[in-house]
Amino acid sequence: MNNQSKTTPEGGSFFQREINCWRVETAENFSIIIDGADYFLNLRKIISSSKKQLLLIGWDFDLEIEMLPSESDADGCAPDGLPNQLGAFLEAVVERTPSLQVYMLKWNGAVVVAPGRVGPSVALSMFGSDRIHFALDGHHPFGACHHQKIVIADDTFAFCGGIDATENRWDTSEHLPADPRRVCKDGSLAQPWHDATSAMSGPAASALAELSRLRWERATGEKLERPPIAERPLWPEGLNVQANDIEIAIARTEPPYDGAPLINEIERLYLDSIDAARDMIYIESQYFTGESICDKLQQRLEEQNGPEVIIINPVSAQSDFEDDAMHVLRNRVIENLRAADHQDRFRIYYPVNAAEEPIYVHAKIMIVDTSVIHLGSSNIDDRSMGFDTECDVALEGMGGLIAATRAKLVAEHLGVSSKAFSECLERTKSLIATIDELNRSDERGLRKLDRRPENLRGQILARTRLMDQRYSHHDNTSAGRGMRPRHLAIASAGVLIGYLGLQAWRWWGNRRR
Repeated sequence: MNNQSKTTPEGGSFFQREINCWRVETAENFSIIIDGADYFLNLRKIISSSKKQLLLIGWDFDLEIEMLPSESDADGCAPDGLPNQLGAFLEAVVERTPSLQVYMLKWNGAVVVAPGRVGPSVALSMFGSDRIHFALDGHHPFGACHHQKIVIADDTFAFCGGIDATENRWDTSEHLPADPRRVCKDGSLAQPWHDATSAMSGPAASALAELSRLRWERATGEKLERPPIAERPLWPEGLNVQANDIEIAIARTEPPYDGAPLINEIERLYLDSIDAARDMIYIESQYFTGESICDKLQQRLEEQNGPEVIIINPVSAQSDFEDDAMHVLRNRVIENLRAADHQDRFRIYYPVNAAEEPIYVHAKIMIVDTSVIHLGSSNIDDRSMGFDTECDVALEGMGGLIAATRAKLVAEHLGVSSKAFSECLERTKSLIATIDELNRSDERGLRKLDRRPENLRGQILARTRLMDQRYSHHDNTSAGRGMRPRHLAIASAGVLIGYLGLQAWRWWGNRRR
């Protein structure tokens, strides 16, 4: 166990309740988990240990995934003797634990995005145990997304981060080329995937439980009671405790809905963290388009002797449409930041494995010097700042933990040891110089992220920010920039007109033959 002592960064704490965070609570135990293999192993352990109430709050759940790929026996069981598939595993745990109630809340848009994954969830709720409850969350404006990724066990333990219990999230930190364990349900190999979450116990976990029960109540109308608290908080056996008795800030994004105002604590936390930076800002994010965040980074780059800014992004999105919608916007941001970078302090990279396969970056992390770290479900995009429902956690002043996490993350991307990275950083005093020295062009490493190709669709999506909408503090009803029902109607009409035009053209062409 590595017990850290707290040190306060210069200027004192900048966690301000109801401004850049919702609550600040103590985590009796705390750890950061990098990549899906370790997460799913510990998720099984904590679910198996739950006795009273298990809350699963997520963007998506795929009950047919194997939680520990390639480790099933002939009966489909993992080494712990329980079914390896998530859905069957939940049923088995509930069957052997008569006091356990399971609540699974999933974004209602999953019906459109991944309709095949909704059926097993509904079937489990309807035909499985009457102590497994499933609901779709539609308590948000049109076009918005329930994006939180939280697991709560018995009000004493919580995971909070960026990893969904769904297909293609499992991977080791080695991100091995052609790893047969990283396989889709159709048998094809999944892309290497980088992700992160946090684990905590004690009052911080109880606060996240309260947030999750409120989310369930808003989505379903059902108020869940807090379960009796066990004398000893849960903790997965074998998971290293990185810190004890530390303060954790919980920050939210919630769009205005049903008369409730916008909550944009996460945005304020990002902005305050960037303002506090002295030497280095390190960000991992699935997207890089958020206007307020990128404008603030640009301001820091325009300063004389400001902090280095290092961004880790995926080279491309998961689909051509998503790539057009988000990475054309990213092109504009990169151009602005490079223009502002008058002292060569800005870098944006994407990671590759030993076979030069791009590793998809799904982690959502910001590290400022060794003073502040926050991670959770929010991306650097406008949706996460004021449209989707998000939850992040943050801590400050834990210099050893923060430095070790930064070392582990960057060393993973460079394919070197944390020790080698830390020694090099200590010598260069520059994260950019350290990456330049340790990065290998012929092995696993980081690659410069250049401008992505643009087409007309991408330019239209970028101009309108149709897929990266948000609300501001002035947009507390149906106003605000982004996709609305009228946009959907216009788009549908455009598709219909285009279809009819194509059919007419084909008909005319056939008549001319």
